Amino acid sequence: MEDVDKKELSERDICTKFITPAIKQARWDERQIREEVNLTNGRIIVKGSTASRGKPKRADYILYHKPNIPLAVVEAKRNIYTVGDGMQQALMYAEMLDIPFAFSSNGDGFLVHDRTGTLGNVEEEIPLDRFPEPEFLWQKYCEWKGLDEGKQKIVTQDYFIDFRKPLRYYQRIAINRTVEAIAKGQDRILLVMATGTGKTLTAFQIIWRLWKAGVKKRILFLADRNILVDQTKINDFKHFGKAMTKIKNREAEKSYEIYLSLYQAVSGTEEEKNIYRQFSHDFFDLVIVDECHRGSAAEDSAWREILEYFSSATQIGLTATPKETKEISNIHYFGEPIYTYSLRQGIEDGFLAPYRVIRIDLDKDLAGWRPEKGKVDKYGRPIEDRIYNQKDFDRDLVLEKRTELVSKKITEFLKANNRFDKTIVFCENIDHAERMRGALVNENPDLAGENRKYVMRITGDNPEGKAELDSFINPESRYPVIATTSKLMSTGVDAQTCKLIVLDKRIQSMTEFKQIIGRGTRVREDFGKYYFTIMDFRKATELFADPDFDGDPVEIYGPDGKVIRPRGPGEETDREKYVVDDVEVGVVTERTQYYGPDGKLITESLKDYTRKTLLKDFESLNSFLKHWNEAEKKQVILAELEEQGVLLDALAEEVGKDFDPFDLICHVAFDRPPLSRKERAEKVKKSDYFSKYGEQAQEVLDTLLDKYADDGIENLENMSVLKVQPFDRIGTPMEIVKLFGGKSSYLEAVRGLESQLYTLEA
Repeated sequence: MEDVDKKELSERDICTKFITPAIKQARWDERQIREEVNLTNGRIIVKGSTASRGKPKRADYILYHKPNIPLAVVEAKRNIYTVGDGMQQALMYAEMLDIPFAFSSNGDGFLVHDRTGTLGNVEEEIPLDRFPEPEFLWQKYCEWKGLDEGKQKIVTQDYFIDFRKPLRYYQRIAINRTVEAIAKGQDRILLVMATGTGKTLTAFQIIWRLWKAGVKKRILFLADRNILVDQTKINDFKHFGKAMTKIKNREAEKSYEIYLSLYQAVSGTEEEKNIYRQFSHDFFDLVIVDECHRGSAAEDSAWREILEYFSSATQIGLTATPKETKEISNIHYFGEPIYTYSLRQGIEDGFLAPYRVIRIDLDKDLAGWRPEKGKVDKYGRPIEDRIYNQKDFDRDLVLEKRTELVSKKITEFLKANNRFDKTIVFCENIDHAERMRGALVNENPDLAGENRKYVMRITGDNPEGKAELDSFINPESRYPVIATTSKLMSTGVDAQTCKLIVLDKRIQSMTEFKQIIGRGTRVREDFGKYYFTIMDFRKATELFADPDFDGDPVEIYGPDGKVIRPRGPGEETDREKYVVDDVEVGVVTERTQYYGPDGKLITESLKDYTRKTLLKDFESLNSFLKHWNEAEKKQVILAELEEQGVLLDALAEEVGKDFDPFDLICHVAFDRPPLSRKERAEKVKKSDYFSKYGEQAQEVLDTLLDKYADDGIENLENMSVLKVQPFDRIGTPMEIVKLFGGKSSYLEAVRGLESQLYTLEA
């Protein structure tokens, strides 16, 4: 090692030659060491109708007591940096991964940070040959967690290993925290995980470990939709095999260990229907309630009755939405969540799909409508004289032309994108869902004529529609394409390829809103699903601005200090509606909003948002120009800006598609008059830049400028452009590069071309 100049070594070389040997010397087994571990997928960045990913978060090392029980993160740096230069990054990963020990190293030694407070100093520098042994860190971990020898046997129980479904970091945290809490005697547990983040897989691993450890012998898993129970049984829970049963036909078979049930199957109003009473109070020692926001904690809930009957069991609630307005807060029953993984975090990590919002305001919704004196509806009924507005439409009064207009806007969007994109239209009630189905059929006579299932109403009262629910959520099934619904599809339905969610119902419950948004948050790259669109006709997306949208869970209290259950909007009634077919309805405003990097919708104009974002990084035009001109590749800068939420493609739609990103930035942020790409290319062609090159090399540069004028900067910076027309008439890429005297000289010529392109006139 003496003759190795550490300063010249790459970060990977530092790992291989110094850090890994130091860790192994401390008796860490190879199975306990994982290198270059991807923690996230990288945030999805939407660019027009396409999407790309930002950089994933990646830890240089994670050290484990045993699989899925991590103890330490190690961040490596080149030797040109100090020992502790990677500590802040290591601490960020340690906090994110719920890991107690963070190390930083440049190959000279280690800086250790102790989050447990059990090692003495919080931070201390140690030599390479004094890296802590695994048994020592495990002992300190157990002291930190309060785990004695008996509890350690439980928390070290193996996971079920399924290489086809590797666990994500947040699932592992949720599982470990739950098993640790139960080992320490906690009997009421709440886990909050955004829709689409794998609550059922998490529940399976919790049950598996507790069951295999012998801590919980008979387990009841409750859900409120038959489809959820069936999905659970055939997917994540299938590994329980013959130890598992689904309770059906009101039969209480008592020879199984894992029981899955629709809660309505074990409860009812009549005593003989309460099948759970056929089990003794202490039959189950673990009860898990999926989607527990749906009334499990309400005083009059059947679930609450079941939970109280099995009160001696440990009970775990799973939900995406702990904030209740329509139902009683589940926190009131289960306690504060032991772990929360939010929608915002899921999008930031790239595990969930980001969204854009199209807000469409209709004139009658904003101004209201008052019938003239003596006005009757289409059936001849006199209409009560008052002002009808958004909250009345499709409940007390139907404007048929409003429904037609909404279906027209939906169809226009699908035609502009893809008419076979899975779409869910949320309506006020079943009657509205049926009318919307008919209107959409009329707007799409060609496709609805080809297949009657192109548009279907999928509601709880309609057996034909409900029968198609499985097909709608199956990514492999083309039909149905558009589903109109009211309540049935608002929760639990795993519509992985849904790309458009239409809100034509008033939503004032945060719980319902988050559940509905959750129908679109799955990412399916194999089906081209990276993001989704919300089309909002009822101002429902104003709830995005609510500070509680993705904040900490809260309880709702009445003036008497007691938890309340107010009547929620949208509860269906059988009252008769007026139906009006001769009142015109028009669009007042239509605008697209985007999801920003801070987890909030960008509600201001894109120009204002871009200017504000850029001025955070560049105080003046000169500082931006310096950064731009010093960059070896402009695409790197553009990728950085996109990760910060600068939506260049959307901005181009607003300012002009013929402008280079450079001009968009200079114009919007620094008020410079923009030049089109063609104008910039022509300016370079008129300069004497070409004169120092031979005739054929000049032809190459001239063609590169034409490519730039047509398609943008990426064509200049990507050598693969030399493989396509019209360069193939000049020669092969190798022959073209030789015209400049080699690759480095060619790249130098391209950089010179860029320099000429981006010269700003005074």
